[in-house]
Amino acid sequence: MASKPADIPSVNEARRLNPAQQQVLDELGSTERPTFRDDLRDHLRHELETSLGEFVDGIDEPPLFVSKRKLSLVHGCETKFLADEASDFEWNIPAARGTVAHKAIELLIGRRGNPTPLELVDDALARLEADGRSIGEFIGKLTEGERAELTTMVNDFVATFIDSFPPIERKWVPVSESRSRADLCDDQIVLSGTIDLSLGRARGNEAGKVIIDLKTGRPHMSHIDDLRFYALLETLKIGIPPRLIVNYYLDAGQPRSEAVTEELLWSTAMRVIDAVEKMVQLSSGSRDPGTSPGHGCRWCPALVNCDAGKTFLADLEDTDNLPLD
Repeated sequence: MASKPADIPSVNEARRLNPAQQQVLDELGSTERPTFRDDLRDHLRHELETSLGEFVDGIDEPPLFVSKRKLSLVHGCETKFLADEASDFEWNIPAARGTVAHKAIELLIGRRGNPTPLELVDDALARLEADGRSIGEFIGKLTEGERAELTTMVNDFVATFIDSFPPIERKWVPVSESRSRADLCDDQIVLSGTIDLSLGRARGNEAGKVIIDLKTGRPHMSHIDDLRFYALLETLKIGIPPRLIVNYYLDAGQPRSEAVTEELLWSTAMRVIDAVEKMVQLSSGSRDPGTSPGHGCRWCPALVNCDAGKTFLADLEDTDNLPLD
């Protein structure tokens, strides 16, 4: 029977775990530590820069920033990608709840003692409001009722995390909100992302880190692609990939994981190259945008002029209203 990696505690170590916490612990310790070759990062970077270099001249205002959100949009509905690029983002309570929840969990990881979920949420709101970013301005303008609504929503997520995720030990080397970026093609193209939570670290060429993305919605096929992108960024940053990538769904208190392989990293690099080509062509007008209706149509700035999106949502509403047998 394979042994768990050294940075993941045994079942009986530290404090007793409930079944949900034990499930997460088993998931985090479910893979061995693979060893990767020294030159993997160099080969990945060379392939990315060689392929992406063909598109640099088509970038209107370099650098071109590539995030997990942009990758997901351009590989989904190209019409929505262009509409989002042209519109200004506006905060609302559903959009803010994920950011506030991430901040509260970040504070939990660094906080001594046993703060309550509500204490963490209040602290997160206060810190975000004071940091000068756009979400701080949004929080500052909330009415008492709206702030209470947001607090209640986030409190549920944080309480679920505390109840269903094993208490994080400092010896696991926890890092929250870790930023990674790769500057490519003489800084004309920048891949960037922020990892919600990572545990463990590489030892030489031996992978050991677990990358965790905290999700406040339901599972979606794009979520694993987001994590694969983070695994690629991590490899380009330190040279050794994480050993495991995990989506942790706060609503359900459930982890979904995938082991990282060299093949996964190469396929992710190809996905990035394909996405950048689409972004440049769409932005320059040399490619007509395709339309792929989905649940995201509800929040698409282009919906007012999109017959396909309207039809999809109308059919979805009809399905939702069907009587139960």
